Formats: sequence, structure tokens, C-alpha cells
Amino acid sequence: MSTGAISIVVVVAVVLAAALIIRVVRAGAGRRERALRRRFGPEYELNVAQHAGDSKAAERELEERLRLYGDLRTEPLPGELRERYVAEWAGMQEMFIESPEHAVTGADQLLARLAHDRGYPSGRYEEQVAALSVHHAEHVQGYRQLHDTAARAREGRADTEELREAVVHARPFFEDLVRPPHHGAPTGTETGRQHHTGERRSEGGLRRWLPGTGTGHGHTTGHGHTTDHGRTTGHGHTRFGHTKKGGAW
Repeated sequence: MSTGAISIVVVVAVVLAAALIIRVVRAGAGRRERALRRRFGPEYELNVAQHAGDSKAAERELEERLRLYGDLRTEPLPGELRERYVAEWAGMQEMFIESPEHAVTGADQLLARLAHDRGYPSGRYEEQVAALSVHHAEHVQGYRQLHDTAARAREGRADTEELREAVVHARPFFEDLVRPPHHGAPTGTETGRQHHTGERRSEGGLRRWLPGTGTGHGHTTGHGHTTDHGRTTGHGHTRFGHTKKGGAW
């Protein structure tokens, strides 16, 4: 074989090897992206947006969160402490009618304490949210929204509708953290779909402990809806009627 032919064979082999390496790398990156999407759900898209569309940077951050907090061991709340939090959240709902700003700041502090009592870091808000995003990715954004709105409320820059929306969006996160383990709460890598399925299966049991269920002002229909001042949905979510300032839960 001539030198020219050998050179051609070598070049072709190098090109094929490079193409194979690129294909393997891309396949690995695709598997990594799919795994992170499954693990973080809406948190994945939010993080990509925060990185201005740079999915690689977003994935590096999410992988770092997994490295730091993926093996974090948390414990469910003891029954007495759970009931205390349930009652306190219901009290925040009632406070909202007279003082939306104080109710929102109080709810923000309540969630921080609740996360601490479940075993999540409590030294810095950013660290706590990063850990929570690994294990409660489906609803942690509600906590962020409440925290940011509480800061705006302390500065007098949040109107009643913003305050109401912040609490409404934080409610599923509260329920995630306070839910007894036998009610199908998601842990670790369980998805939001599993969470909602478990909630439907145990809906009757949920009504016995979720804040606001069966205790609102007004009457409850056979489908789990409360009329007048409070309205309870079939999934145990309570929304209070309009406040004096026009807000509602």
C-alpha cells in the first residue's frame, strides 16, 4: 500500500473515531438532561431560564445541588408538631383578612421553621431552598415566591393581590412538608405525578388534617366544597373569601 493510501486510511479512521466519540458524548449528555428533567421537573426549566437559556450551566448547578443534598436524610414531623403547624397555618389564613402583610411575613417564617424541623438546612435561606429543590422540586417555587413577596411587603411594595397569590402558590409546598408519610408524600426522586396520585388515593384521610378543611366559615357540600366565607376544593385546598382589601386565599 502506498504512503498516500495509508494516509487516507489513517485520516478516515481518525474522522470515524471522532464522530463516534461525539456521538457517545452527545448520548451521555442527553441521558443526563433527561435524568435531571425527571428529577427536578419545573425546577429544571426555571433554572435554565435563570441561566439565560444556558442549559449546560443550569445542569451543572442542579448536579451540584444533587451532590450536596441528594443524600440528605429528613424525618416526618411528630403528630403533635404537625398539628401545631396545621393550626398555625390556619391562623395565618384568618390573620390575612385583617392584615395581609403580617400574614404573608408570618407564613414565610413558618415555612422556614417547618423546613428546619423536617431536617433541611436553616443557616441561610439560599442553602435551605437549594436543598428543598432537590426533594420538593414540584412546589419549592411557591416558597420562593412567598419569601420574595414577604420582603416586598415589609417595604410596603406589595399589593393585596400579590400577597394573596403568594400564599395560594405556597400552599402546596406547605402541604408537601407537613403531610404525614402514610398519605403518599413524595420523597427523594418521586415525581409530582406520584404526589398527586397519592393525594387522590387518600383524599378522605387528607381532609382530617389539612388546614382549613372542615373548619371554614360556611357550610360544606357533599363534594367537599365550602360556601360563604371559605371554599374548600375536592383536593383539600381552602380559599378564604374576599378580604376587606379585596384579596382572597
